[in-house]
Amino acid sequence: MIEPLRSKRFWKDFDWLLLAASICLSIISLVEIYSSTMAQPTENFFLRQFAWVCVGLVLLFVVAALDYHHIAEHIPWVYVLAVGMLLYTLAFGHKVSGSKSWVGLGPLNFQPSELVKMVVVVALARYLSELRSSKYMTFMQVAKACLISLVPVGLIALQPDLGTALTYLPAIAVGLFVRGVRPIVLVSLILGFVLSLPIGWLVLKPYQKERILTFLDPERDPRGKGYQVTQSKIAIGSGGLFGKGVFNGSQNQLGYLPTRHTDFIFSVVGEELGFTGVIGTLGLLAFIIFRSISNAQTARDNLGLFIVMGIVGIYFFHLIVNVGMVIGFMPTTGIPLPFLSYGGSSVLTAFIALGLVLSVRRCRYVN
Repeated sequence: MIEPLRSKRFWKDFDWLLLAASICLSIISLVEIYSSTMAQPTENFFLRQFAWVCVGLVLLFVVAALDYHHIAEHIPWVYVLAVGMLLYTLAFGHKVSGSKSWVGLGPLNFQPSELVKMVVVVALARYLSELRSSKYMTFMQVAKACLISLVPVGLIALQPDLGTALTYLPAIAVGLFVRGVRPIVLVSLILGFVLSLPIGWLVLKPYQKERILTFLDPERDPRGKGYQVTQSKIAIGSGGLFGKGVFNGSQNQLGYLPTRHTDFIFSVVGEELGFTGVIGTLGLLAFIIFRSISNAQTARDNLGLFIVMGIVGIYFFHLIVNVGMVIGFMPTTGIPLPFLSYGGSSVLTAFIALGLVLSVRRCRYVN
């Protein structure tokens, strides 16, 4: 089940380039988190993030040493425990920024909804890989696949944390696309989603509606709800080609940019490292995505293919939404940027996901 880390085959099949890319992103993250929080030395954001990165790297190697088939074999029980954890969070979790999505573990707080994401990816991959061979899925099979994702999505939406809930949807979308659905089923799903939008608007909280309205018209409240995105665009635009230099970003250092070390860390990168730093950072994230797709193409079976492509979908969604958010192309949703945004739960999830990709790669030639 676990390949010893001292095994020569383990190191031979290990994807060092993927590891290097994730470490480079983590270094950029640590530098910019330190820069954006140096005025708050008592909070120790840098040291906390450094600790989470170290734990994340350990988990990456542990997950990579596992055979993903054994993980999938036990995933039903893990899925039940994950749903139970979400129910516990809904009942007894800590409320932060209006969402009861955090659970205390001694002196630490973590967000179960982030970690459960990988459980759903593997559970969904197992279901899709076990379907009888045919070109298209039946409507009932599509419904069952959606149910695997929608149960945790519904519980997370009740917290309410719609931003995190949305990050579960790319896994099911990519899974259905790769497995194959009939055009009529695809049209039905799209039509159902469009028809549900008015209902979704009715259940949104006032601050969530305000975010969408501000996105559509940023000038309607430039000093209130539109302030964050406005300052973010100023920060990125002022970076120029090479940036103002680390620790020298005015929007960052003077505190004009709220939540700059979490959801808007990309704005700090743009201001202090400039266009060059932005291209380098996006290039590393793109490399991880395309390298993962390459590993999916060489997977030994459909289970490995669906696991990696589900992770690719989640990585890509996080990247597009977060970057789109900081440049004003998407509403503010609180979706972190993988490997970069401050937060233990998101960091651990990103490294665990990469560990699963490495596990699939490592087992590709096993008989």
